[in-house]
Amino acid sequence: MDFHVSLAGRGDLSVRIYRQLRDAVLDGRLRAGERLPPTRELARRLAVSRNTVAVAYDRLTADGFLTGRVGAGTYVSDSLPAPRRRSAPSAAGPRPKPVWRALPPAVAAFAEAPRFDFRVGIPDAGLFPLETWRRFLARELRAGVAHYADPGGHPALRSAIARHAGVSRSVRAAADDVLVTQGAQQALDLLCRVLLSPGDRVAVEEPGYRLAKLLFASHGAEVVGVPVDGEGLDVSALPPRTKLVYVTPSHQFPLGTPMSLPRRAALLAWASRADALVVEDDYDSEFRFSDRPLEPLQSLDRDGRVAYVGSFSKTLLPMLRLGFLVAPASLREALCHARQLSDWHGDLAAQAALARFVDEGLFARHLRRATKVYAERHERLVSTLDRRFADRLRVVPSAAGLHLCALADTDLEPIAARASAAGVAVQTLSDLCGGFPQPGLVLGYGSIPVERIDDGLAALDGAWGSA
Repeated sequence: MDFHVSLAGRGDLSVRIYRQLRDAVLDGRLRAGERLPPTRELARRLAVSRNTVAVAYDRLTADGFLTGRVGAGTYVSDSLPAPRRRSAPSAAGPRPKPVWRALPPAVAAFAEAPRFDFRVGIPDAGLFPLETWRRFLARELRAGVAHYADPGGHPALRSAIARHAGVSRSVRAAADDVLVTQGAQQALDLLCRVLLSPGDRVAVEEPGYRLAKLLFASHGAEVVGVPVDGEGLDVSALPPRTKLVYVTPSHQFPLGTPMSLPRRAALLAWASRADALVVEDDYDSEFRFSDRPLEPLQSLDRDGRVAYVGSFSKTLLPMLRLGFLVAPASLREALCHARQLSDWHGDLAAQAALARFVDEGLFARHLRRATKVYAERHERLVSTLDRRFADRLRVVPSAAGLHLCALADTDLEPIAARASAAGVAVQTLSDLCGGFPQPGLVLGYGSIPVERIDDGLAALDGAWGSA
């Protein structure tokens, strides 16, 4: 490999080469089994004598960092301790803006899957037609795109999204209304960039999606929680001077209840009076097990007050990072500018592959297949909770999505911690609340097989019993 060695400074050249190679091995930059350049080649690169490099190699070999293989070259030894942790040169340096220092610790990335995985928002990767996707993606990579493209995204995918959302969700949109994003989170970020100034007020559902709240706060917004009841967001509780309200009306996160039609009408009327934007995150609406979904806010909107956000991360794979935003006409041009300034247009090959996946009917087929699987898991989870936890948990009725919520009368944080120690991953409802925590659990079933649900809930019951 082309490894950089600096000869700056004073002292013996072979000692400097030795120390830099030794530190690279200890830090893990040079990994066990990696082949080093021949002494003649490295000497030529550094413009030093071959003997200078050979002395450094010999010393590293004698100290056990390197090993020579006759006729094959010099390699990093396989019998070294774990690499030491590398750190930044100093803790001193620039500081972030106060808004970033005020945020809670960053949400940790998903680690290794637990024994019983009831985490929220994770679809079953085994249901995704990976071989078909590889074939589509390989075709697009072979075709190649050697130039920058429209910040709105690949035109074929914008058209496919407009058709799919129009047929499946009655969303009123043409291809030009669609902006392809890196998941729903980027769609929210772009809306913040073009609409919000520091100090602007944003209303969010309480309880609600934590990452959305943190994102709005990171833009300097004043984030205000608005209570949710059996009909959805309480529109009468929206505070004055609110510039944006974020809602999940089709399948409220995390409670799972849909927003009633009167509440939808009231919210749209409020947005017109307040000159505000409603961001409709159509979270998990594709997986519906019963009942016909209510019309999206976007399809009821006649004043250009709704931005409709969707994601393929929950329906396909989170790693794809593909989502979309159907923008009001008044914001469309500004959003395209913001997208261009952030990452231009994203991964065009993946976007083109997804367009073909949608147009050939494979996305709809995947949704039908996955919905049957998730419906079975949903039914098993509800029935087992009713049988085993009826005296402690009240399941909130839901007919869609990848999770359900169960309310309790006592704080469940200690129980969730004991369950985690026993290999059962669950999330408490209070984690998703702001100033008014509610006791309960949010249980995902996207990544746990149906045959594991009973054992997982038995393990949860055991953690409860050890209180």
